[in-house]
Amino acid sequence: MMISYLVPVVLLFMLIAASIRILPEYKRGVIFFLGRFQSVKGPGLLIVIPGIQKMDVVDLRVVTMDVPEQDVISQDNVTVKVNAVLYFRVVDPEKAIIQVENFTIATSQLAQTTLRSVLGKHDLDEMLSERDKLNDDIQEIIDTQTEEWGIKVANVEIKHVDLDESMIRAIARQAEAERERRAKVIHAEGELQASKKLVEAANVMAENSAALQLRYLQTMSDMSNKNASTIVFPLPMDIMEAFRHMKASPAAQARNSATSRPEDLGEG
Repeated sequence: MMISYLVPVVLLFMLIAASIRILPEYKRGVIFFLGRFQSVKGPGLLIVIPGIQKMDVVDLRVVTMDVPEQDVISQDNVTVKVNAVLYFRVVDPEKAIIQVENFTIATSQLAQTTLRSVLGKHDLDEMLSERDKLNDDIQEIIDTQTEEWGIKVANVEIKHVDLDESMIRAIARQAEAERERRAKVIHAEGELQASKKLVEAANVMAENSAALQLRYLQTMSDMSNKNASTIVFPLPMDIMEAFRHMKASPAAQARNSATSRPEDLGEG
């Protein structure tokens, strides 16, 4: 008789033990009653009747997912290998269980296809220099499509953009050519600025002869500080003009005397 009473009691305790579930703060339980959605419960102590109720547990913490390396053909027909990392979390456990079979796999596949489609619309230079913009574009597209699954995509980060050796060498040659171009442009701009300053200095010296004389003296002072065997003394242009007038004066006098002699004879 004792055994006949003991068996139901033991079965009752086993049923109660199997029905008790404890969920931590970061998890929720989606309860189904005879196959139909009933409610979302948790955290804490829950009672789930075996055979009648079923509970699917969903983690609400942020999930870090590596997006596998993808072969991407850029808009300028360059093949690169790109991988990324995706951060997302479940915000609606009901949708995450009911609307999609496996939200983790679905999100991973969506991230791979979105990564290829978005990067394929940009040039290689944009992939390397505008990663923040591309990250935002990819995150927005994935977040919009996963919203109906109850998933919020927090961030997407492109990790690596790998190129083959030939493309790396081509980019290196392009960068070197760009540096040479910039150096030539800077040198030309410097020559232009220097020529403008020289023109300004020449105008100042032309307006003030004293400035030209001071420049001559400064040049002589600089030459005297060097160990040179030959010293050149620059002469002002007005001195040269004076010598030219002095040379021309005797010749003019001779011509004047030659032209005046016949007249003198005629008068006599």
